[in-house]
This record gives sequence, structure tokens and C-alpha cells, in this order.
Amino acid sequence: MNYDKDFWDKYANENESRFNAEFAKFVKDLAVSLRCSSVLEIGCGTGIDLRLFPETMDIHGVDLNEIAIDFAKEKLPRSHFKKSSIVDLPFEDSSIDFVFTHQLLNYLDDDILEKGVSEMYRVAKRYIMNCERYDESEKQINENSRFRNMQKRWQDYKVKIVSNVDMHEEIDPDKSRFTLLRKLE
Repeated sequence: MNYDKDFWDKYANENESRFNAEFAKFVKDLAVSLRCSSVLEIGCGTGIDLRLFPETMDIHGVDLNEIAIDFAKEKLPRSHFKKSSIVDLPFEDSSIDFVFTHQLLNYLDDDILEKGVSEMYRVAKRYIMNCERYDESEKQINENSRFRNMQKRWQDYKVKIVSNVDMHEEIDPDKSRFTLLRKLE
């Protein structure tokens, strides 16, 4: 999918209504329990999934949408937000403890997804989490997105699959597939 500015501007303007405190708490609690000191959300939108992280953590978010990034900077001034693509992340190798996506990968074409997985692996120091709408066959959801099977996408990388289960609907009403990986040395 090519970047559709109008679609993503509208998405950014509606992002606040998508705030899910249960999901944001789940991600924060997970990163804290794994003793991570830095976190990066790729496709962070307005930063709604990063709002509950403690100020003691080094919090980063990247998104291609300027409206979303500006709003995230306003809402979370202590955090670091950059306009950037999943295929060109502005971070050093193995520099972020916990790298995650939440229903971003569903919007990417296969070639962009493949490059994005490689970039996530490159910048991750310890853990990678993907919460994406799931179907084994990766069939089309609608004109803008498709289901993803992230466990399959990580097979050629040096990772240990810690978890690959559907999220409980009380945490994520879309019941995204929760895939947690530990990066191996």
C-alpha cells in the first residue's frame, strides 16, 4: 500500500477515540515486567499506547503522519517522537529493549512488511512484540489492510517465540494476535 496521506490524516484525527486503557496498561506492564528501560512503538499514531509508561523509561515513537507525531509530542513531551518509516528506523543496531507494533503491519504491503521486520530486528536489543489482526492465510480484511501471521514472518530470524496467542477481548476488542519474541544473540 502506498502512503495515502488523506487516509492517515483522518486516522490520526480519530486516533484519540481509539485509546484503550486496558491495552496500554498491558503493554506497559509487560515491558516493565521484562525489565526494559527503553521502548519503541512503530506506527505510534498520537502515542495512545505509550501514555501509561513510567517517566523513568526512555520512550520512543515513530510514525509517517505529521499530524499524529505533532499530537504525540504535545501529549507526551518527555518522550521522543520522530517522523519515520518502518523501513528506515532512525536508531542504532540493538539499541531499544522493547520494540512493538499494534495493528500497523496489517496495513503494509508484503515487501514493506519484509523490510520492516528486518528493521525491527535490527534495532531491537531484547524483545519484539507484534499485536496484529491475525489469519493464517493473511487474507484481505478490506481495501486498506490484510490479516497477518507474524509468527511465520519471524521464522528466518534468531528469535525465540515467547508467546503467539490471541489477545483477550477485554484487552483488545479486535482480539489481535499477540506475538512476543526474545531476540537471541
